[in-house]
Amino acid sequence: MTPDPDDGLRNTLYRTVTRSGRRMTPARRLLYRLAVPLAIGIIRGWWLMCRVVAVKGAEHLDEALGKAPSLIPCYWHQHQLFCAKYLLEQRSRLKVGWLISPSVDGELGAMMARRVGAHVIRGSSSHTGARALRDYYQALVKEDISPVITPDGPRGPRFKFKPGAILLAQMSGRPILPMAYAASRAWRIKWDRFVIPAPLSRVAVAIGTPRYIPRAMDAATLERLQRAMETELKGLFETARAALV
Repeated sequence: MTPDPDDGLRNTLYRTVTRSGRRMTPARRLLYRLAVPLAIGIIRGWWLMCRVVAVKGAEHLDEALGKAPSLIPCYWHQHQLFCAKYLLEQRSRLKVGWLISPSVDGELGAMMARRVGAHVIRGSSSHTGARALRDYYQALVKEDISPVITPDGPRGPRFKFKPGAILLAQMSGRPILPMAYAASRAWRIKWDRFVIPAPLSRVAVAIGTPRYIPRAMDAATLERLQRAMETELKGLFETARAALV
């Protein structure tokens, strides 16, 4: 596969290794270019059909950006839809980005992210983990991009805080910004419990205190922080849900 110059691939490995054997043919690229505006239109339409009635803790984002130009937004995979919406609305002061697979399949997601004004980091936390962490660091510290991390990821286990965000915060000195949202009525996709608010539902977003990670950290401290972040994200969901009452 020969990527376009604007593919944003950060090293030669991503130019040669993909998760599937499929190639980016002209027909596939044309299909993606037709699918992207349709998919974005559906997402934006869904955002318009729901009403964000409260954002709790918005001052925590102000606090974090007052100390550094980038941070690590962190929320459960299931809360992607409206946490991402809130972050994209902060584009005038926040360069938000997502890690997207370097495979041909991932190109569709990368094209969508660029179309809505997000930055793309090409990598896979499961297949190119160390390089993905390095590229996260480069984006965060050298390019002032705030890379979103969903600590349970689409593969799960659900609501288990994997260590990536903590290690990145330790390396970079940039804070984790925990987030969650709740909807007055919602559907949950069966296989991963992804939350889709029902049309005309009310939505509340909750943002937690920026979490700075010490440079010195042993395995026991890492496990303790993972448990603490799980508790924090669950608590933020309760905060968002209470804001709907």
